[in-house]
Amino acid sequence: MTRRWLFADQLGPHFRVGRDGVLLVESRRALSRRPFHRQKLHLVLSALRHRAAELGDAAVLLRTKTYTEALEQLGEPVTVYEPTSYAAESLVRRLLASGVVESVDPTPGYTLPRAEFAQWAGDRRRVRMEDFYRFQRQRLDLLVEGSHPVGGRWSFDEENREGPPKGATRLDVPAPYRPREDDIDAEVREDLDRWTREGVLSPVGEDGPRLFAVTRREALAALERFVTHRLGSFGPHEDAMLRGDWAMAHSLLSVPLNLGLLDPLEVVDRAVQAYRDGSAPLASVEGFVRQVIGWREYVWHVYWHFGPTYRRRNALQARSALPAWFAELDADAVEAACLHDVLSGVRERGWVHHIPRLMVLGNWAAQRGYDPDALTEWFQTRFVDGYDWVMPANVVGMSQHADGGAMATKPYVAGGAYINRMSDYCGGCRYDPRKRVGEDACPFTAGYWAYLDRNAARLEGNQRMARPLQQRGRLADLPDVVAQERDRGSAAP
Repeated sequence: MTRRWLFADQLGPHFRVGRDGVLLVESRRALSRRPFHRQKLHLVLSALRHRAAELGDAAVLLRTKTYTEALEQLGEPVTVYEPTSYAAESLVRRLLASGVVESVDPTPGYTLPRAEFAQWAGDRRRVRMEDFYRFQRQRLDLLVEGSHPVGGRWSFDEENREGPPKGATRLDVPAPYRPREDDIDAEVREDLDRWTREGVLSPVGEDGPRLFAVTRREALAALERFVTHRLGSFGPHEDAMLRGDWAMAHSLLSVPLNLGLLDPLEVVDRAVQAYRDGSAPLASVEGFVRQVIGWREYVWHVYWHFGPTYRRRNALQARSALPAWFAELDADAVEAACLHDVLSGVRERGWVHHIPRLMVLGNWAAQRGYDPDALTEWFQTRFVDGYDWVMPANVVGMSQHADGGAMATKPYVAGGAYINRMSDYCGGCRYDPRKRVGEDACPFTAGYWAYLDRNAARLEGNQRMARPLQQRGRLADLPDVVAQERDRGSAAP
């Protein structure tokens, strides 16, 4: 068996080391070709260097301009696991043809092989997550009794939609796992500072203390702390937002999962065990299982199923460029409390949980008609857990409905009333979520009706949008709303 070349998202023990060890590569071109968040660059480099230190003499860590240069420098053939992007897959195919790569093995980073998903999808007209999730639960024997779901339902989503506790500024749960930085992190920070000064990198966002696990030991500790102390509170408030509690009861495991430090099956098995032990309620456990082996794996497979042009779909013909304040994470330019706080979170941490992503950032972008391909790139580079395979389905399909309904049955747009119900933002905001016209009109409320007006003809056949479109027709002030939002243009709210 030859040396195994592991990419920076294949760093856990389930990505097996070759008999002759492993090759790890820091490619300057890969680091510099996009304006990545500073903290994402730190996490990737820290994870690579920690893995090399753990493996000792079994690892060769090369720091080169390109991956090809590293392989030439190594001077021996390698084996690889399936990579997680079309660009990396194309590179591997070229190297396989030239003999530099000897073989490509199925990735152990997901519970279902790509070939088996293709077989499951078959000639289905629509590949829905709900169907895939049930298939996964039954296939993996998770929270099922025979062919029936434990508790009588496949999803407890209805129980997991509570707003934040009234009057609370934080959830009453222990803090998430917090890793300790070490000498490797200090070295990474020095390198990033130097490369930025020299113009090698042009990162966005702020530097900050490392918040996420980058080693196997840290990842297991983060998983255990979540399951033991936070999982029980996760379900009810997973869709809620509090300006004083950025993590809420979320697991913060997306980074170590996407670095390949955790096997997704061991993650959900641990959560299911907590339910069996009576230490976590079924609704919370089911909601978490759905995130990991339902949504996460679905998004991975949809990336390959829909093909490399999927991210350029634009069914609603959204063409607006991302304004500079949004692209550059200039939260200080924003007065709207929710958007200011969420954009600040991206700038300061490169991470906010799924509801700020979907119902604040994505909702805003949909209402303003931002180009979905540019928005996908923005999410991919500004978030520490963003990868090529992660964002197309999340942005093009789920958030922007730019695929015309290939994934989701309706657009995820909402006015200020939703944000008011699910957060504590609106009470201290200069805008009123009940108003759609005037100086204090909520830009999300007004933007919602302007969105419906702009896309009415394209959404006309969507049964789930029939009622909102009917309500739009009853608004006497609709022309004023549309004109107001047109005048707002790309200005920060």
